[in-house]
Amino acid sequence: MNLQIAMLLGQDGVTNGAIYALLALSILLVFTVTRILLIPLGEFVTFGALTMAAIQAGHPTALAWLLLALTVVDCSLDLIDAARASTGFRLPRRVPIKLAYALIMVALVRSLPLADLQMGLQTLLTLALLVPLGPQMYRLFFQPIAGAHALVLLIVSIAVHVAMVGVGLLLFGPEGAQTRPFSDAFLEIGPVMLKSQTLWVIVVSLTAIIALFLFFERSLYGKALRATAVNRMGARLMGISPTLAGKATFALAAFIGTLSGILIAPITTLYFDSGFIISLKGFVGAIIGGLVSYPLAAIGALVVGLVEAFSMFWASTYKEVIVFTLIIPFLLWRSLTSRHVEEDE
Repeated sequence: MNLQIAMLLGQDGVTNGAIYALLALSILLVFTVTRILLIPLGEFVTFGALTMAAIQAGHPTALAWLLLALTVVDCSLDLIDAARASTGFRLPRRVPIKLAYALIMVALVRSLPLADLQMGLQTLLTLALLVPLGPQMYRLFFQPIAGAHALVLLIVSIAVHVAMVGVGLLLFGPEGAQTRPFSDAFLEIGPVMLKSQTLWVIVVSLTAIIALFLFFERSLYGKALRATAVNRMGARLMGISPTLAGKATFALAAFIGTLSGILIAPITTLYFDSGFIISLKGFVGAIIGGLVSYPLAAIGALVVGLVEAFSMFWASTYKEVIVFTLIIPFLLWRSLTSRHVEEDE
């Protein structure tokens, strides 16, 4: 291995590590606030990439109909809750708003010249279609059992993942897809030519990480989510809704997952079932951070990306084994240094 090969592998490692860092932060965020390991996070990555590819090809994506169907179920549950309220039936304001939003998305997908839209508008349309699925997922599958044991939440999360893989096959088919890069320019650094898409991934990932930091440190809603993560009962006593916190974290996770899919779609071909391995590598980064530390999770995800890239050169057949073996020493260290505390019911 010479310097040029090492720099090329390092470029790939940092690019992948930036995506894994975003996913690790999402997994950590959802877990600390809701105690849910978000296994279906990878499906937002693949759905984002495949939806973007369909829009660029000018095909009206069927994902809009999935959004409408889940919105109808969501609104039906809201109406049932309103009918059971002791104060009498009152139509929730959010019901017509959510239905109108879903119908507008269906109309836009069916009427717009999708292939002729600018890249920025295609990205916004993809995010607008997918981000609402995050709160809907929490409302339909996790909110009714929010107080259940963590193992029950994990089982439900796995079930949702399996269902979403099937939905992905139904919506997008078995063929893979790759999107156009944001830019075709190159940046020459010594003997290495950096693709502009690599720079886009790194810059957008860093911007998202900094924005998340400012959100949690400076905004009122961010501090409320942090309070829920630190002490759920105390946050509830202070008037912070656990339901709102759960929906907000799932919305952030859906946004980050979809954005990650849009960023890596020009670099690699993604299939309907590619998301699980991608999110699992982000999970390895979150494990390195002990599922408690955001900076350590981001650093761990970057390490995962670099190890994966150099494993491709030295032992490509075993690269997945090498990456996932990374969690073993950290799990051993955590088991030896942490005391077991019974979960408060």
